[in-house]
Amino acid sequence: MSGAQTDGGPVVPDPRPPSRVEIRVRKNGAYLVTGDVSLVDHEGRPIAPPLGKPNIALCRCGHSAKKPFCDGTHKTCGFVDPPEG
Repeated sequence: MSGAQTDGGPVVPDPRPPSRVEIRVRKNGAYLVTGDVSLVDHEGRPIAPPLGKPNIALCRCGHSAKKPFCDGTHKTCGFVDPPEG
């Protein structure tokens, strides 16, 4: 449950419902993450998303120079989705 601390008193629950998070697997491309999400590294430190981007595109090919974010390298490295099945 998320909430806000008020004057050292009890945590007040946030009355807004959490926004839905969606992770879309793009054909032969990145994971596109939309919604109210935070990204943290392996030690729990926040990773700031790219400025001015309403969504987060995460690398799936492993070749991005901006990991964990996608930089479009999948288009030139030959990355293709594995066959469904």
